Amino acid sequence: MAGVDLVGWCATAVFVGSYFFSKPETLRRVQVAGALLWMVYGILLEATPVIAANLLVVTAAAWTAHRGSGRGAAAGPGRPESPASPGSESR
Repeated sequence: MAGVDLVGWCATAVFVGSYFFSKPETLRRVQVAGALLWMVYGILLEATPVIAANLLVVTAAAWTAHRGSGRGAAAGPGRPESPASPGSESR
């Protein structure tokens, strides 16, 4: 098996494996790793569409992982509400 093929198979294994994580943040982080491997694969093959598609995946997965990690995340469906500030109790 050529080195390029090995990178592609590793990328496949990491990406498929990401679906076995139950925490969305972990799933996205593993997807980032898989997409980075796919980007390396695309670079080795000089396949611009593979590089571009996985750059978008890396960006989206990293952004949603960061957003869901609580740093700057607003309360919403599936996320805990932020604590109420003093004096904001409902009447």
